[in-house]
Amino acid sequence: MRAAPSLRGCVCLLLAAILDRARGYLTVNIEPLPPVVAGDAVTLKCNFKTDGRMREIVWYRVTDGGTIKQKIFTFDAMFSTNFSHMESYRRREDLVYQSTVRLPEVRVSDNGPYECHVGIYDRATREKVVLASGNIFLNVMAPPTSIEVVAADTPAPFSRYQAQNFTLVCIVSGGKPAPMVYFKRDGEPIDAVPLSEPPAASSGPLQDSRPFRSLLHRDLDETKMQRSVSLLDAETRGGRPSTERPSRSLTPDPSSVIQPTTESIPETVVSREFPRWVHSSEPVYFLRHSHSPGSDGTVEVRALLTWTLNPQIDNEALFSCEVKHPALSMPMQAEVTLVAPKGPKIMMTPSRARVGDTVRILVHGFQNEVFPEPMFTWTRVGSRLLDGSAEFDGKELVLERVPAELNGSMYRCMAQNPLGSTDTHTRLIVFENPNIPRGTEDSDGSASGPAGVRLTLVLALTVVLELT
Repeated sequence: MRAAPSLRGCVCLLLAAILDRARGYLTVNIEPLPPVVAGDAVTLKCNFKTDGRMREIVWYRVTDGGTIKQKIFTFDAMFSTNFSHMESYRRREDLVYQSTVRLPEVRVSDNGPYECHVGIYDRATREKVVLASGNIFLNVMAPPTSIEVVAADTPAPFSRYQAQNFTLVCIVSGGKPAPMVYFKRDGEPIDAVPLSEPPAASSGPLQDSRPFRSLLHRDLDETKMQRSVSLLDAETRGGRPSTERPSRSLTPDPSSVIQPTTESIPETVVSREFPRWVHSSEPVYFLRHSHSPGSDGTVEVRALLTWTLNPQIDNEALFSCEVKHPALSMPMQAEVTLVAPKGPKIMMTPSRARVGDTVRILVHGFQNEVFPEPMFTWTRVGSRLLDGSAEFDGKELVLERVPAELNGSMYRCMAQNPLGSTDTHTRLIVFENPNIPRGTEDSDGSASGPAGVRLTLVLALTVVLELT
């Protein structure tokens, strides 16, 4: 009596095995792939093992979090003879097959999951199909397409008596995943303190408890030290630096080319006086990263390097932003050199200004490469500008309908960035205009004088005659 349950169990297992063999055997798996780089050719391989007769193979690309499946390849055994070599219906044999899908030039948009679905006929009846599937996630990487280093909050003035924070921004676009971005100074990696939030605009010099390393060995010769000390001594004695007011000397530089319209005035000394707040040691750098995902799946990374600027040491310092990415064989790099403006080049049009012309005075370059972008301030020495304002901010000064009274007037242009400032002067020479007789223009260039008086007298006489 006790053997009956055991016998029933054996019968059930035997029936299950028979049904399983009748239904058929099928396993599916997709060969794993390492991350691939956009533009490469990629082959997806689906391996399946079965003892049944093939029905179909379908490849899907899964999008929208799995809610949408897009067919990218379909094989239907009913309409193909490619699998005529397979076993007959009554023959039992395990066979291994492989289905491949090739993407010739993979793109970032191809990133995502893929599925391979395989169906075989049920061995018990041809009306049923046994299905199995495998899946893989295709990880497509893209190297950054651009890198740029800019200065934040520019143009900005030179701060002569107060320390100010300075920020370099490295912008890296087009990468997937987000690249690693770091800075170097003069070829040496910068050990920066990470920041999660940007420093407040009104905050003072950034500080950190780490010890300083002296940078006096870098481009800081005795001449610079003596010049800096002499300027500080002049300040202590109550003297004023030479750039506080423009030089009023009208002696032209013999080496300069005299333009017909203007008289070139020698440039004043670059304003790089270093007051007592300047420390001759390496500053503390603070680094902050931000990530902005793009609509195409890439990420824009911005790395912000902030420190308390020291014009005495930071002028002519080379800063580089470097990017490491698994899709790059070597780092990308962008470099900038912090340089104070020197030797503005002034261009005036027209080359021979006459009374009533519109004169444009433009700064079209410097003797050196300047970074960051400088700001420009124009003033007229000893008087106001033509429009009555005390100064004008901009790269180009426009004087409309210049009168004869501006002949010989001198204009000062101050160019400055956080590293320093420089002044240059130019003199405007206005020639007579043959189309405007002498004495017939007023201070704003409009016609007046004897001709206008005669016209007024004639009109008055006509009115008198008509009244009488």
